[in-house]
Amino acid sequence: MSKDAAVYTHGHHESVLRSHTWRTAANSAAYLTGHLKPHMRVLDIGCGPGTITADLAELVPQGQVTGVDAAGSVLEQARSLAEQRGLANVSFAVADVHALDYPDDSFCVVHAHQVLQHVGDPVRALREMRRVCAPGGLVAVRDADYATMTWYPSVPGMDGWLDLYHRVARANGGEPDAGRRLRSWALEAGFTDITSTATAWCYATEEERAWWSGLWADRTVASSYARLAVDGGHATEDELRSVSEAWRTWGEAPDGWFAVLHGEILCRV
Repeated sequence: MSKDAAVYTHGHHESVLRSHTWRTAANSAAYLTGHLKPHMRVLDIGCGPGTITADLAELVPQGQVTGVDAAGSVLEQARSLAEQRGLANVSFAVADVHALDYPDDSFCVVHAHQVLQHVGDPVRALREMRRVCAPGGLVAVRDADYATMTWYPSVPGMDGWLDLYHRVARANGGEPDAGRRLRSWALEAGFTDITSTATAWCYATEEERAWWSGLWADRTVASSYARLAVDGGHATEDELRSVSEAWRTWGEAPDGWFAVLHGEILCRV
C-alpha cells in the first residue's frame, strides 16, 4: 500500500458516528481552545460530522472556520449541524490532508483530531498543515494511543480486541499508537517550537460504560472495521462476534473502567 493510500479503518457506520458526534472542543481540544482569538481563521482537518468544528466556530465569532474531510458523505451532517446552531462563519469541503487545496499561509490555526493515526504519511500531512498555516500560527494535533488504552475488569476477549485492532489498522496503512509519536513526527516535519501534552477520556459510570461498550460492540460486527478485519484475513465473523460480546460483558460490569490516553502537540509556525 502506498503511503498516500491508507484506508480509514472505522468508516462512517452509525456506531462510529455515535462516538464522533459526542466529541466537543471541551472534551477533545481543550489544549487548543485557550489559544484561540475571536478573529482567527481556522482549518479543521478530518472534521467528520462537525461537532468540534461547530464549537471552534463559536470560539472565533469574528473569524472563519473551514471543516474538511476526505469523506464527502459525512459533510452533509456537518453542514446540517452548523445550520441548526445558526453558525454563519463555518464552511465545509472535501480535502486530502496530504495535498491541501489552499494557498500557503491561509489559516491562523490548523487543527486535526484523531486524523494522523489513519493517514498513510503523517509527516507529509504535518508539512502540509504547516504550509497552509500563517507565520506565528498554530498547528494543533491530538491522537489516541491504542497500546496505552487500559480497562478493568479483565474480560476474556478484550485483549484479543486490542491485538486485532492493531493488526487491522496497520494493514490499512495507519498507526494506531499515534499519540506517542506526534512529537517525533512533528520534528521530522520541520517544526521546532513544539509543546507536547497528554490528556485522557475516561468511561466509568453506568451510562458511560453502556455507551462506550455498545458502540464498540456494534462497530466490531457492523462497521467498515468489521469488513476490513474479515476481508484482510485478520478475524472470522465468529471471532468478531466473540469480541463484540466481550465488549458487552465489560460494559455490564458495575466496577468497569476504561481510559483512552491521547498525545497532543501545539506547533508554533
